[in-house]
Amino acid sequence: MAPSSVVVTIEKPNKFSLVEINGSDSTLLLEKQKAVSPKQFTWFLFLKANRVFACLSWLPMALKTMFLSVKKRIALSDVSEEEAKSRRLYRFIKVFLFISIFALVLEIFAHLKKWNLNMIQPWEVQGLFQWCYMTWLSFRVDYVAPLVLTMSKFCIVLFLIQSLDRLILCLGCFWIKYKNLKPRINGDAYDIEDGSSFPMVLVQIPMCNEREVFGQSIAAACQLDWPKDRILIQVLDDSDDGNLQLLIKDEVSLWREKGVNIIYRHRLIRTGYKAGNLKSAMACDYVKDYEFVAIFDADFQPNPDFLKQTVPHFKGDPELGLVQARWSFVNKDENLLTRLQNINLCFHFEVEQQVNGAFLNFFGFNGTAGVWRIKALEESGGWLERTTVEDMDIAVRAHLNGWKFIFLNDVKVLCELPESYEAYKKQQHRWHSGPMQLFRLCLPAIVTSKISVSKKANLIFLFFLLRKLILPFYSFTLFCIILPLTMFIPEAELPLWVICYIPIFMSFLNILPAPKSFPFLVPYLLFENTMSVTKFNAMISGLFQLGSAYEWVVTKKTGRSSESDLVALAERESKSLNEEKITRRHSESGLETLNKLKKQEEITPLKKRNRLYRKELVLAFLLLTAAARSLLSAHGVHFYFLLFQGSTFLVVGLDLIGEQIS
Repeated sequence: MAPSSVVVTIEKPNKFSLVEINGSDSTLLLEKQKAVSPKQFTWFLFLKANRVFACLSWLPMALKTMFLSVKKRIALSDVSEEEAKSRRLYRFIKVFLFISIFALVLEIFAHLKKWNLNMIQPWEVQGLFQWCYMTWLSFRVDYVAPLVLTMSKFCIVLFLIQSLDRLILCLGCFWIKYKNLKPRINGDAYDIEDGSSFPMVLVQIPMCNEREVFGQSIAAACQLDWPKDRILIQVLDDSDDGNLQLLIKDEVSLWREKGVNIIYRHRLIRTGYKAGNLKSAMACDYVKDYEFVAIFDADFQPNPDFLKQTVPHFKGDPELGLVQARWSFVNKDENLLTRLQNINLCFHFEVEQQVNGAFLNFFGFNGTAGVWRIKALEESGGWLERTTVEDMDIAVRAHLNGWKFIFLNDVKVLCELPESYEAYKKQQHRWHSGPMQLFRLCLPAIVTSKISVSKKANLIFLFFLLRKLILPFYSFTLFCIILPLTMFIPEAELPLWVICYIPIFMSFLNILPAPKSFPFLVPYLLFENTMSVTKFNAMISGLFQLGSAYEWVVTKKTGRSSESDLVALAERESKSLNEEKITRRHSESGLETLNKLKKQEEITPLKKRNRLYRKELVLAFLLLTAAARSLLSAHGVHFYFLLFQGSTFLVVGLDLIGEQIS
């Protein structure tokens, strides 16, 4: 074939190959292009038309499928128990929605009539309706707009303060990485050959109806690398299911037969939730023989070297009361909800916990994956049942008594994220109502304590007020109430940097500890605003001691970590045929336990159902109504923000995020 030839190959009516031209003569090249251009252009148009028609045919089917799924969800879903209990906020938002719809209809009518009331004199008003509309505008400008402006400015100030706090935390994290600041072990390591040099460690596993995951936590604790005569494992079972109690007892008995120092405890009077369970266990006579206590929730799986990475930090530092490890998640990529949770928790551990631990020697205990000095617990008053955040309670009281905390970012403990929105919502409600309960109870003790003024200010203004009260307050008020309100009151319109630039920048900072999650930047921003209604409601209920403030619901687990453990165990056995018999026996017992659980689930199947969340649905329609109003004023960024935020509320309100139950 000549170098200057042109070949056009057409394989199918709706497909064609690219034109291949070889040659150096530009004139000839242009002529050849002109020669093949009509045919190529025709097939190109056919291809584009085919794709357009395919897209148009797919779009109605997709919309129909989505509509049918939503219709089915509405027909089969139940209203959540929490929604039924907290009606005040729901009623307020519903009234706000009705007023917004009425205002939108009024504005549309005025827009269609092309009323330019700035040009109309009072004597030129025609009709009662136009007079009422003109009166409303005058009242809005003189009275409503100044009030909304004052509220928005107040919330913007809080927003900027909280953003500055988050920026300082990020700078502190960068400084830690730049200087490689890490907690160091003081003194020599324990003598491996001399078991008596190791301190006595108590391991506690509190659980309550943890059907799916109890085996994994017991197995992981029993495989901790520590002298057997220097460790005791307490399985603290608060389950009210008799069959499940027998299964847990059997699991404990199997490990005891293998030589593990492990005991099973069950309370007959189950008061105080997790705090009551831990308090009861610490009251045992033999606890006085132990120096440290490690706590793991039922879905946590510490590595065998966990104690050797944490306990040595206490050596040579008698003021150290707590060593906290980081969480890692076995199911972080399970669905969109778990991915968004992973972003939040990565920032919490990487930035908040690490920075506060490095510079202040204080942070909130995460309730699990930590080792306490038992003396610190006892001197701080032990576990109290007065709030739903017993972990934060004991941390604050220990801090007031002068104990120091360190956070180990490199020591990770595998656990599980809630995969359903219902479980996540209940968890967040407890995590945000409890701190407000604790703040009311601890404020007098903080003020009268002997710690420095700077530490008191950090506890009151940063730890409690800014991060636990102000954050949910301004998030909900500014983005869910004031922003849609300003669409109907243009005199109080929020600037773009408040609704767009700063939130995106702060979301970017939040996502830095989880760099693989950058594609979820916008969904993360929208979802955090959506969760603000839950956090705000929880904060208010905890602050004013409303009914749902003291509600404790165990976060549902799926047991994915347990399955991964069994797979990993099988891989280890295949690599080493000479492995200890105890490991093979554990694998068999684990499978037997899973088979028992499956049979029990077949006999008594649990009915699960996706739910409707009324507050989220009402807020969705409110924001979409405000988005429609913004079209009349030709608001660009405001319209798209309200549209996407309203759609996010709609998706969450219909429980279409997270685990879907068919």
